Amino acid sequence: MSQTPDTNVAFGEQGAQLTYGSYLRLPQLLDSQHLESDAHDELLFITIHQVYELWFKQRLHEVGAARAAMTSGQLWWAQHLLGRVAVIERTLVQQVDVLETMTPQDFLEFRQRLAPASGFQSVQFRELEFASGAKDAAYVGRFRGLTDEERRRLTRRLEEPTLWDAFVDVLRDHDLPVGTDEEVSASMRRVAHDRSTYAAEWALSEALLTHDELAASWRARHVVMVERMIGSKSGTGGSSGSAYLRSRLPVRYFPILWELRSHL
Repeated sequence: MSQTPDTNVAFGEQGAQLTYGSYLRLPQLLDSQHLESDAHDELLFITIHQVYELWFKQRLHEVGAARAAMTSGQLWWAQHLLGRVAVIERTLVQQVDVLETMTPQDFLEFRQRLAPASGFQSVQFRELEFASGAKDAAYVGRFRGLTDEERRRLTRRLEEPTLWDAFVDVLRDHDLPVGTDEEVSASMRRVAHDRSTYAAEWALSEALLTHDELAASWRARHVVMVERMIGSKSGTGGSSGSAYLRSRLPVRYFPILWELRSHL
């Protein structure tokens, strides 16, 4: 999880081989924004979406580590990592404000150049949904533009345990019945009503729910932004646009944790 710092490292630029730019691969990073038009706001559009993908990568890193931490019984570490995921997710929601500084007229200057590319095709976003618990095998067959590597990644996510699977294992490891959804629900009611005994399990369940809530907040913020930009037009990838996005609003990663609120 962590390594002991090398106290013999001399800080400073004398004879250094590693620089800020080389460490961050800045020449490659800053050469990754290739515009398809002369529209002023296309750079903003590309930058925002590339930043989203970088944050998606970080979230996948943290979600995978949180799942592993639950499996190994390190509940405090899993909660810490999910807390980081939540901070990133709040940042993602706020980034929509930056994108909305682009007017619909400005977006239309280059939108037609994007087809058939679409946010629907974000493989990392689907990986996050699959890893969190909202698995959809139909997506893999529905999206024909996947590379072999992307298809392998999504297939692996469909086959591997989710965050919810890891949490259920946590309950099982603490001698709580989890054989059926009804038993998991009953166990969670027990956890909720005896937080002195199950403090770590309750805190972890709340961290999971926060992840779910913020993912829902991003979907809701995203659909309103799309409606503000293009109204009811179809998406560049051929989807129904905002209608499709609205159909995804009811998605819940951890429905048992939401249902629990009705029984407290």
